[in-house]
Amino acid sequence: MKHTEEKHLSLFLDVCCQNEEPRLPLHTSIALFLLSYCECKSFKVFLVFTKPASSQSLRSQLPEGLDVSDVQLEALPQLVRGCRLPAVLDETGMLCRAGLAVVLRHVINKALEADPSRKDVLALLGFKKTCLKACAEVSKWTRLCEIGIPSAVEEHLKNPTNQYQQLPLSILTFERRLAEPVKVHNDDKIRRQKLQEQRRNEKNESPEGKGKPDTESEPGRSPQVSDGLELRAALAKLSVDSVPTTTTRENSEIRKVKTTDLPPLQHVFAEGLYFTLTDLVLLPCIYQYLCSLQAHAASSLHQLPHLLRWYSRVQEVPGVLRAAKECGMALSIPQVLMSSLPGPSAEDLPTSLLELEEGQEMAVQPPFVGGPRPTLTKLQENGIEAVFTPHPCPEWTLPWDSLPGAISPTEGKMSNIRSVRKRQQLNNLVAMVTELARPGHTIVDFCSGTGHVGIVLAHTLPDCQVILIENKEESLVRAQSRGAQLGLKNIGFIQANLDYFTGPFHIGVALHACGVATDMVMDHCIQAGAEFVISPCCYGFIQNAIKFTFPKSKRFQETLTYKEHMILCRFADQTAVQLHPERRLIGKQCMGLVDLDRSWVAETQGYSVQVMTMEPESCSPKNNMLVGRLPHKSGLKVSARQQEALVHN
Repeated sequence: MKHTEEKHLSLFLDVCCQNEEPRLPLHTSIALFLLSYCECKSFKVFLVFTKPASSQSLRSQLPEGLDVSDVQLEALPQLVRGCRLPAVLDETGMLCRAGLAVVLRHVINKALEADPSRKDVLALLGFKKTCLKACAEVSKWTRLCEIGIPSAVEEHLKNPTNQYQQLPLSILTFERRLAEPVKVHNDDKIRRQKLQEQRRNEKNESPEGKGKPDTESEPGRSPQVSDGLELRAALAKLSVDSVPTTTTRENSEIRKVKTTDLPPLQHVFAEGLYFTLTDLVLLPCIYQYLCSLQAHAASSLHQLPHLLRWYSRVQEVPGVLRAAKECGMALSIPQVLMSSLPGPSAEDLPTSLLELEEGQEMAVQPPFVGGPRPTLTKLQENGIEAVFTPHPCPEWTLPWDSLPGAISPTEGKMSNIRSVRKRQQLNNLVAMVTELARPGHTIVDFCSGTGHVGIVLAHTLPDCQVILIENKEESLVRAQSRGAQLGLKNIGFIQANLDYFTGPFHIGVALHACGVATDMVMDHCIQAGAEFVISPCCYGFIQNAIKFTFPKSKRFQETLTYKEHMILCRFADQTAVQLHPERRLIGKQCMGLVDLDRSWVAETQGYSVQVMTMEPESCSPKNNMLVGRLPHKSGLKVSARQQEALVHN
């Protein structure tokens, strides 16, 4: 039955062009490789061409049994066209999942729904099912695997001529990661077993029931008995019957050894001991990179002994060689590449990509000392003070009593008091969006959660198209259910990180976008030339990120250091009702100053930005609202007409 339900899922994959010939980019190859490994038949695959062409020449790279069709870019469904591929569209055509990590995790879930017995597929999600779940904007590891390494290899494949002597930085970062000790759940027990094996080896003894220690070397690998334990643990997790787990309990002498004195565990796979989705993502990337080097000088690969060892290990995993063959990948390592091993230790490697990105952040986050008053005084002396625009319609409210029940934020375990406050927050955002909206506009609810804002907007502005974007699948599925219950037709749902949404829109809205999420939403709106209504939250989580450094505006940068700005952010969170009124007042000032810095950045891009307080102020401790208008877009206002219509809704 599940196959019958799932056959309507559509998976859209890019096809690029190189030398006038179609080629599968890495994100597409990775998705196909996972489909083959999982033996998942739940998707109809569409290869997306930007110019007239056929996938006939690509057949050797397409797993047998997949339902594959060609489609031109202009023929894509509108929701998919607004996203970066890969993307999956559900059978309703109203929920799109976009971005490599999101799509791959969805493929795994669908494969498990079709065949729950596939424990090897479940294991791909890793400990607590979190493998590549954190979005690339906040997780450096996800960003390296989802963006860094695939992008570096793609760039190398396009222009390899001058890159053979200089390895991509992201590849070196992966090498360094593989050289680091592993930290895994319950590793203390495994490390004690490892110490016991090492001591037995020193006495030239073999563990009972295990045969001789694993001392046989292979290219690029120094003979170490310690590696045997890690490999046995890794393969036991994959249910390889021929490699039993270690069950011998350590002796009392081993149990007395301090944890800090136990030997470290070495990587077997990308994230540690166990084979996960990360390995399946990286394997096609490294395969194509090594293939590119086969016909060229590969002396620089002496810097990658751990990577080549990992590449060899992955091929021992059941199902990998079969899936690779189906996708046209011959994984064996050419001898010319192995001849340069072993290589230098991790300490000899250049500074990694992760360290380059983290360096400044790590160096500029000393412990907070003291309060915000010196910083506030410094800003005052430079003529910088928080300015709040009066609320234009403080009494405006949605007609909650006459609205359908599915619109009201009373679902789940939300208390009555919280529900009232949530309604008040929605009143503020909807009032401001209504001021900006015109018939035919597309409104995007970023960080939409279960859809409190977006669903109200879709219902009250039927002449507008509303798109909800959220990274958490559970929240978005709930939002879709609410939308279906209301019979809304002018609404779409996208599970994706912000960067994977590329479609045009007119207004961006976000209620309580945490930390730098507010800055990401503002930046997305600015890049799209869209107006915005944003309620920030979690100021204390603000810190330098990939796209942003703080303070942001030129005038703030000339006045405050990063540490001083972080003090503002920290005390901007001191607005809870149980705090002393004077402390809350200082917190409100800090909120206003952080948002003033943000607004000045938008104003350099032609925006008129107002920082105002939601009404009533008690609706939330985080009651700021940033409204960004573009003067050249001012024209027919529909707010009065729509407000009148709301009364009759």
